[in-house]
Amino acid sequence: MSSSHPVPERPSSSSGPERAKRDEGRSGTERDEGPSLDELRAEAMAAARRPRRWGSWYVAEHIVRAMRAYGWTIIVGAVGQPVLYLVGLALGLAALIQAPIQDGAQQVDYVAFVAPALLMSAAITVASEEFSYPVMAGFKWRRFFYGFSASPLSSGQIVNGQVVGVMARVVLTGGLYYAFLLLFPAVGNPVVSWLMIPVGILAALAFGTPMLAYAASLEEDTGQFALVQRFVFMPMFLFSGTFYPLDTLPVWLQWIGWISPLWHATELGRDLSYPRDTGGVMIAVHLVVLFAFAIGGYVAARRIFARRLAA
Repeated sequence: MSSSHPVPERPSSSSGPERAKRDEGRSGTERDEGPSLDELRAEAMAAARRPRRWGSWYVAEHIVRAMRAYGWTIIVGAVGQPVLYLVGLALGLAALIQAPIQDGAQQVDYVAFVAPALLMSAAITVASEEFSYPVMAGFKWRRFFYGFSASPLSSGQIVNGQVVGVMARVVLTGGLYYAFLLLFPAVGNPVVSWLMIPVGILAALAFGTPMLAYAASLEEDTGQFALVQRFVFMPMFLFSGTFYPLDTLPVWLQWIGWISPLWHATELGRDLSYPRDTGGVMIAVHLVVLFAFAIGGYVAARRIFARRLAA
């Protein structure tokens, strides 16, 4: 027996895109509750403006926070290294070297002579550590550079943040080192000698940004960084006038100092630590060489980061 009531027709189903297109064409009262596509798009663009503006600082914050995993190593190294070097030199080697060092036209104590070189070496050591394996980790092992690149951050901002984060550790190391130099005392007038810290930052950039570019170009670790330490950093440390004036070396070894960021930074540090007869031309040469290394490495790093992150 058939029912006398008519069967209501089912509403025709529509797909998601068709419904979105239909809802987009409706007026505000007809539209379902919730933001429109234009509103969502505007919200996303507004949220992207902040990392676009401050993205370099976000990356730097990540780098500094990541250093907390080995924070005690940083503190112990920043405090212990100057103490060991200065005690060893002041109570050991300097006790054997009774005669002052002839630095140009003036004579200085041995500890005062090596103190600026030790500060510059410490700054460059930090750069060599932070711009080597951590950079390769960002591309190969942890791959966080690709995570940064997937956000609104640009490759240039990633490079900037990496450099700023590492320089934060350089400032800490240089500041603590300078404090110990004052305690010994191994530096001259603090009104001027504190400028050794900015010179140390420049030295770290001069060595570090080319290292950053080189590390970013590597896709496999086959011992390249160990070779850099043995055949680049150690000869630079030993033959850049760190422990003795550069002109006491044979001429065929002095060229290592001439092309070394460490020697140019050390010479500037000694000019700030005690009176010297260095002319303005040589000071300009030291600054030009350091800035040339720093800017050249930075430009190369930006290009390599852009190429690898776009691949």
